[in-house]
Amino acid sequence: MIIKHQFEPVIDNTSEILILGSFPSVKSRENEFYYMNKQNRFWKVLSSLYGIDLENCSRDQKILKLKELKIALYDVIEECEITGSQDSSIRNAKIIDLEELIKKTNIQKIYLNGNKAYNLFIKHFPMYSKIACKLPSTSPANAVYTLEKLVEEWNIIKQ
Repeated sequence: MIIKHQFEPVIDNTSEILILGSFPSVKSRENEFYYMNKQNRFWKVLSSLYGIDLENCSRDQKILKLKELKIALYDVIEECEITGSQDSSIRNAKIIDLEELIKKTNIQKIYLNGNKAYNLFIKHFPMYSKIACKLPSTSPANAVYTLEKLVEEWNIIKQ
């Protein structure tokens, strides 16, 4: 069964950084927002990097703070077949229209949250490879990385 991405990107004309995941998890789809699985460390990592609490604030507050930081947020896949939240199960992926997404922004750098997002991005958007950077996944499935190690690796987005 094909599942469509159900919520809008967080992006505006001041966005300079674009963070792309692969496709929303079950919890994110249920809650209609990014990284809503409590075990995912995305909000913890950004909170640590910027010294603000993005983990415990509302959806609207997260959006406001991301925009203040000039960070845009979306996923590489617009729709796909997926079992649960497992990237490895993704089939028949329809990729986003990146040109349309970023045309009215000031995107300087694109960060990919994990291998699946990065591999699909490079396959479909090789012309953006110079501004693309793969970061270790914040997913709980990426147990090799401690929160501290993720923060260390993700610190590149502040430069």
